[in-house]
Amino acid sequence: MESALSIELQVSLLLFLALAGYLLASRINQSATVGAILVGILVGPSVLGLITYTDFVAALAHMGAIILLFAIGFEFNLKDILTLRNGVISFFGVVVPWVGGYAVTILFGFDFATAVFVGTALTATSTAITANVLKEIGMLQTEAAKAIIGAAVIDDILSLLALSLTLDLVAGDVSIGGAAQTVAIALAFVAVAGTVGVLFVRKLIQRMDASPLARQYPGFVFIFALMLAFLYALVADLIGLSGIIGAFLAGIAFSDVELRQSRSVKLGAEYFEVVFASIFFISLGVLVDIRALTAEIALFVAALTVVALVTKIVGCGLPARLMGMCREDSLIVGFGMAARGEVTMIIALIGLNAGFIDQGIFVACILMSLLTTLITPIVYRNWFFKGAYCTPE
Repeated sequence: MESALSIELQVSLLLFLALAGYLLASRINQSATVGAILVGILVGPSVLGLITYTDFVAALAHMGAIILLFAIGFEFNLKDILTLRNGVISFFGVVVPWVGGYAVTILFGFDFATAVFVGTALTATSTAITANVLKEIGMLQTEAAKAIIGAAVIDDILSLLALSLTLDLVAGDVSIGGAAQTVAIALAFVAVAGTVGVLFVRKLIQRMDASPLARQYPGFVFIFALMLAFLYALVADLIGLSGIIGAFLAGIAFSDVELRQSRSVKLGAEYFEVVFASIFFISLGVLVDIRALTAEIALFVAALTVVALVTKIVGCGLPARLMGMCREDSLIVGFGMAARGEVTMIIALIGLNAGFIDQGIFVACILMSLLTTLITPIVYRNWFFKGAYCTPE
């Protein structure tokens, strides 16, 4: 469905809804994430058809995800991310969903290429969505949150490997060496970018803050920080990694930096986040077109969503439990890793454009991604984080 509104009016409406939704969610103490996605479904092609998912809307949404993860990065440091526990959680959080996605797709009678792509789509975790929910409820500094964010970053690298292998496997040209090279480059980027940020960027920022230029232009340091976030995102995209991972690493570089003359970088990033992150979540709802559902695809969506949830809860929650986390934290990790979001949508779009999956399977992956995205904040707000939840054992 093509919108009757011009692109300028669509963007104006999108910005209005993003800000109005944030204010309303804050007023009634509900998740802005869920509200924004539902608003996106309402104004998108599914219902009113006022906004369509154009390249420009997609670009704004991608910018929103980058700024969101940049702001989230302020809450973490590198040692919280690169741990053995997070590596184990992310490894099984990729393998188990892949097997589950492949199996359920074959069970519904689809071909090998489709099953492999659906399995790959299930491996991804949306760092942006879960991190935003944890931030909304003030739980970013819990052990479970650190495990989720750390494992999700590593998960992104492993999903990149899974996608690379899938493309080669379906094309009949599997190259283990090429896949290994891709992952090595991604790991090197995380290590180098993180180290440079912590050892050099922090010192540079403090020197800039002490300079006469910062005294004259208090916003100078913030502009530099935002420029660095987009530079990190650009490099991450160029090497095949998600740009949001680069922005997250840039945010880590600015964590714990004390500024005397300049305006707060963290506060500035959070103001930007209110606008652009809301656009990102609305765009997820706009991307969905429930009119494309058939009875067969609807049944497949239901089964796929159940498999997507169970395989992440088991694949991530059980290793978290075996690595020493309490039962409640392990379940929080499992549910936190279950949100698929934009990464799954990107993988599904690659499969559609390459001709490996059809429109029906694409819609199924998008709807599954949306449903898992909606479930996470609802579970967190109404089940977990209701007080003291971890009992020492």
